Amino acid sequence: MKLPTKTKKTLWRLLFLLVSAGLISLGAIILWVANLKIPDFSAFEDRQVVQSTKIYDYTGEVLLYNFGENLRRTVVPSDNISRNIKNATVAIEDWDFYNHKGVRPTSIIRAFLANIFTGEVSQGGSTITQQVIKNTLLTTEKKYSRKLKEVFLALKLERVMSKDEILSMYLNESPYGGSIYGVEEASQMFFGKPSADVTLAEAAYLAALPQAPTYYSPYGNHRDRLEERKNLVLRRMQELGFISTEEAVGATKETVSFLPQNTFAIKAPHFVFYVRAYLEEKYGKEMVEGGGLKVISTLNWDMQKKTEEIVGEFAPINEKNFNAHNMGVVALDPKTGKIRVMIGSRDYFEKDRDGNFNVTLAKRQPGSSFKPIVYATAFKKGYTPDTIVFDLPTQFQTTCSPIVLLVPDPQVPVNPDCYAPVNFDGEYRGPINLRNALAQSINIPAIQVLYLAGLQDALATASDLGITTLGNANKYGLTLVLGGGEVTPLEITNAYATFANDGTFNIANAIERVESATGNVLEEYQSSPRRALEPEVARTINDILSDNTARAPAFGSNSPLYFPNRDVAVKTGTTNDYRDMWTVGYSPNLALGIWVGNNDNSSMEKKVAGFVVAPMWRKIFDTISVNLGVEYFNRPFYSYKNDPNLKPILRGVWQSPLGITDTHSILHFVNRKDPLGTVPVDPNDDPQYIFWETAVRTWALTQVNNFTLSSSSISTQGH
Repeated sequence: MKLPTKTKKTLWRLLFLLVSAGLISLGAIILWVANLKIPDFSAFEDRQVVQSTKIYDYTGEVLLYNFGENLRRTVVPSDNISRNIKNATVAIEDWDFYNHKGVRPTSIIRAFLANIFTGEVSQGGSTITQQVIKNTLLTTEKKYSRKLKEVFLALKLERVMSKDEILSMYLNESPYGGSIYGVEEASQMFFGKPSADVTLAEAAYLAALPQAPTYYSPYGNHRDRLEERKNLVLRRMQELGFISTEEAVGATKETVSFLPQNTFAIKAPHFVFYVRAYLEEKYGKEMVEGGGLKVISTLNWDMQKKTEEIVGEFAPINEKNFNAHNMGVVALDPKTGKIRVMIGSRDYFEKDRDGNFNVTLAKRQPGSSFKPIVYATAFKKGYTPDTIVFDLPTQFQTTCSPIVLLVPDPQVPVNPDCYAPVNFDGEYRGPINLRNALAQSINIPAIQVLYLAGLQDALATASDLGITTLGNANKYGLTLVLGGGEVTPLEITNAYATFANDGTFNIANAIERVESATGNVLEEYQSSPRRALEPEVARTINDILSDNTARAPAFGSNSPLYFPNRDVAVKTGTTNDYRDMWTVGYSPNLALGIWVGNNDNSSMEKKVAGFVVAPMWRKIFDTISVNLGVEYFNRPFYSYKNDPNLKPILRGVWQSPLGITDTHSILHFVNRKDPLGTVPVDPNDDPQYIFWETAVRTWALTQVNNFTLSSSSISTQGH
């Protein structure tokens, strides 16, 4: 079909206009490129200082750290930089460096497509030459125009400088963490030697850092990831023929020691680097290092400083008396989740003790400090503080004999698959209600409560309370309630803060406000509470953990956990191997958690946390809460006390009208999957029934002729 003459003319005009526009645009680009000037590399230090990011405490007046204030950089000529460093850097950053002309078109196209599909400019595809240009530009904003400029300047730079000069400039400009710039300064700071003298393994470490110097810092919490990246550098060097297989294997196995990190002008260093990691993840390391951000954090410097002083007071005492070399402290505002205090070790600058490792973010076994989460799960299902379980020698492994001997037969070998745990004091209390069992932190009742509450449901409660480290239920058995999982001090303190806040969860946060260099607010704290527990459940936990009468049989009536004039709920925890000791507690306006132990996971003296941690916890709590005012918990209603239809054992009545010989375990009366439902038709359907029943029946027979009920065991007194 022929087009009309008029239509043909229109199309030709349109084509002419498009071609003309294209030629004009191309000409403009060529003119723009021709006039681009290579940046002034000598302005590097000034640029970093002028646009350095600053972190303040919550008042906005106390400067915690200025990222540009102590900038360290030593420029050295190319000949003074180890060939291993150069090869390692090329291997991991830009394998085709010696062949391309400044850019790799395939990488740019791949990054361009990735950015289109993600909807943001995040993929760079940068060569070493491009990174040199990027490190010397005054802007870190991620725009296509800036990227285009970077590409053309890289092409231009390759025409005026040799490959070795460009690589040398890259190595002299790159960030290596904190205020350290340039490979020479990094080599001196990390290894105490010039960059010309580093070993192959040391060179691989140096090459591993610039991609994410805070994340991979040898003084941070990701040493394992640094090791992985160092080994990746060595593999890439081997693949490119820079080193032999034998050299790669030797360097992989080489043990490299990093020098202690130098003290510099910084307050609350663990917290500062926690904030920095967050900022780099959200805004990128370029923006953090050179974007001039003003960060108002949540830290209360007055609280932090006083806590550091108390930690310094107790650290040598714990080391001398209990073989406990380290500790971590975190304090939160329960109403907001704002972090007020964070101390990741006894002294950040003690390199021989891994002081820069932030233990408040590390996974440690919580011991009995996990028990309130399990009890909260049980209360959600209808069990009450008066519910009776039996604290007796009990076998919980259903493939073993239900009979537990108080004095094991030395002629019979111990079956490692069996599980008949003991209490910390070796005592057994018989019938005991959940209030006293939790307040006194008794193990055997806690295991029964976990079984009644359900392992999966207990893990779900922990997740609702913000604990992210436990994973799948298949990893655990009934030992979970005794601290068989792993939590971080920050997250378990945040979970306790949720109890304090009537069951409303606020995620732990460290940022009040972030402003750009021009004063624009980039982000600001926004409250985002969510319901994690019903108020009655949270109030029940608060009531029990602040009940000094219930706690007294185990801790004494005047322990460091007793507060006569205010509401404070507290729980201790000690692992069976004495590798972790905890005290975590809270009032309505302050949650405070402390972990004490050794970073190498070695055991401490065989003392419980009530002796080791509680005195320090009490002094810190008293000191930093003095200006917060006294607030009181909301009281639980305990409506079950007036419910005549509630099963007697759930209300605290365990004695049978037929006498003690007719005493039964709770599984005789309760279907654990529906505790408020009907009595089980056949209790033997529950696989644990015969084991709990055997323990109770054995105990009952010993009580027939000499039974005295301990008032402390069945007390329902609370407040």
